[in-house]
Amino acid sequence: MKTAIVLGTRPEIIKMSPIIRECERKRLPYYILHTGQHYSYEMDKVFFEELSLPTVKYNLDVGSGSHAQQTSKILAGVENVLSADRPDIVLVQGDTNTVMAASLAASKLGVRIGHVEAGLRSYDRTMPEEVNRVVADHISDMLFAPTEDARKNLAKEGIERGVTVTGNTVVDAVNENRRIAEERSKLMENLGLKAKDYILVTAHRHENVDSPSRLKGMVEAMEAVGRETGLSVIFPAHPRTQNRLKESGLSPRNVSVVQPFGYMDFLRMESHARLVMTDSGGVQEEACILGVPCVTMRENTERPETVAVGANMLAGTDPERIQVAVWAMLNRKASWSNPFGDGRSASRIMDLVEKGRGRFDAQ
Repeated sequence: MKTAIVLGTRPEIIKMSPIIRECERKRLPYYILHTGQHYSYEMDKVFFEELSLPTVKYNLDVGSGSHAQQTSKILAGVENVLSADRPDIVLVQGDTNTVMAASLAASKLGVRIGHVEAGLRSYDRTMPEEVNRVVADHISDMLFAPTEDARKNLAKEGIERGVTVTGNTVVDAVNENRRIAEERSKLMENLGLKAKDYILVTAHRHENVDSPSRLKGMVEAMEAVGRETGLSVIFPAHPRTQNRLKESGLSPRNVSVVQPFGYMDFLRMESHARLVMTDSGGVQEEACILGVPCVTMRENTERPETVAVGANMLAGTDPERIQVAVWAMLNRKASWSNPFGDGRSASRIMDLVEKGRGRFDAQ
């Protein structure tokens, strides 16, 4: 049973790293196909180095472009690789253009597809990620749902065979790397920060940063939060976000806008933050697992479990709403339970892959 592990962005590298390690541990034949959707050192290569992941066998180097341009390059590139080096199953993770294009390529070639983190829904089709995850789910043979809510989402769409609730590999990744991050990272010291004395911010979703009004609202909220709480606000900005800030003439005050962090630095910074403000789904999960309150600068989330357990609050991009949510979460005791599993998701997933029973197999 040869497995092709397809990834293309920072979150995929992190969440697929436990799968890769499980393949190594079990000595299962596999290879890594990297689409190059994230291609800068800060957003890509540094994660391979820090996570001690093996060399990528195939790199498509697709780079940036419109959704159609990027998706078409990935689709053609993955098809070429799978035709030449045919695996028994392709594993994809999440909701990126890489996931949708790789799934389509595999489906057209009759190669099985396993979707890690299947069944997430924001029910907002204006988000490209929502379209990507829906398409991938409907053509996947094996669907590894992280939670019971995700399984129910799939059932509502008529997808029940081939679905297993496995937990989320993000828990595996956090558990595997938190201690290492504490030992290796010196970023807090270099920035002169103490635990619980700062707020960590991320913002990258195109519907936020490509909208001047939404971006301005988030920046105004960051400025006000820094001013009114007295806490340092640290904003490691995605390169695309930095460009949008410049284009919009925004220069946040009371906010330290810095270059993106490596995974170990970010994990340690996240684990010691007083609060996280974000529009990232993965950061919502990680903050919940780490016991750090989160305010999500979106109107919806495909991680409703974080809201249900009290770890997260949706605030949109209106600066006043964000400030209200920040004060509410700062006063909330971090007593919730992690809803994303016990940290053994990768083992469950690869056990299922080895058994090889899929949704489209004959009854």
